[in-house]
Amino acid sequence: MEYKDKVILGDSLEVLKDLASNTVDLVITSPPYFQQRDYGNGKLGIGNEQTQEEYLENLFAIFWECVRVTKETGAVVFNIGDKYINGGLSLIPYQFAIKAIKSKKVFMVNDITWVKLNPTPRQDKRKLIPSTEPFFIFAKSKKYRFKLENYLKHFDDINKKTKLTKKSRIGSKYFDLIEKSELSETEKLNAKEELSSAIKAVRRGKISSFRMKIRGVHKLAYGGQSGGRNDQIKNKGFSIIKITGNKLKRDIIESPVEITKGNNHPAVYPIYIIQELIKLLSKPKDIILDPFNGSGTTCLAAKNLRRHYIGIEINPDYVEFANNRLKKVNFQQELFV
Repeated sequence: MEYKDKVILGDSLEVLKDLASNTVDLVITSPPYFQQRDYGNGKLGIGNEQTQEEYLENLFAIFWECVRVTKETGAVVFNIGDKYINGGLSLIPYQFAIKAIKSKKVFMVNDITWVKLNPTPRQDKRKLIPSTEPFFIFAKSKKYRFKLENYLKHFDDINKKTKLTKKSRIGSKYFDLIEKSELSETEKLNAKEELSSAIKAVRRGKISSFRMKIRGVHKLAYGGQSGGRNDQIKNKGFSIIKITGNKLKRDIIESPVEITKGNNHPAVYPIYIIQELIKLLSKPKDIILDPFNGSGTTCLAAKNLRRHYIGIEINPDYVEFANNRLKKVNFQQELFV
């Protein structure tokens, strides 16, 4: 591919039209927000439209080209910001998402919420400070690559280390709860026996952890069905829920807003989030595309993780800055814990 491992100076739509269909493994991008920031382009480029309808129309022209160049096994990730108009939120990201899925050309795999740990303070005393943004993950076929075990893996590693230090104490609180419960003596004896068995299973590594529910101590599970945990609690007096595997992978990711020394770009998303998405949705040597390259964070994350990259950017200053970042890169996995 002619553009592989390059940051291209040019209009996103025109450059995308030069790319062959079904050649990119993953698109991750954050288009300019509608009438929000000065990206140094004068009146050029998306974000300077007079109306949000024009903005969405221009944005979709880029989006559908991204979908076209993406493989059947790939995904398209768009991070879009919202805007207050006439005192109210416009819900621009969700207008975009709804129109995209209504087209039937793509479906949404996940709507990941980025929780900003250092949001920009606002002076408006009649509104809460906006501190979240969505990352929409779209796919065009059910063949999309999705490596859940690679996503936020550092939390799994920390979780395992923590459990090793807590194994000596695991489950001990339940013995006291059983003894203080209103269970019959026989039920208490059975509960203690099964609790001891569960503790041994954790110590031998057969299960990761467990939870215990005791009649009269804990509430019944919501939506329980006949033969399930609620019946066990009613009939036996308790239920033990065995947990296997790693930490639950939720559709929320927390990170500070990125601050990069010498970077004049007004809207830089965290490399930490981009690296996690790349690990989730691609494999080494895949091609990662960012049609709104900005300061080059997507390309940098791709290079860090041994992927190929293509960046497209209309502002020559940002192209130069991104290329300088890519030249100086010395791989170090960005983690936020």
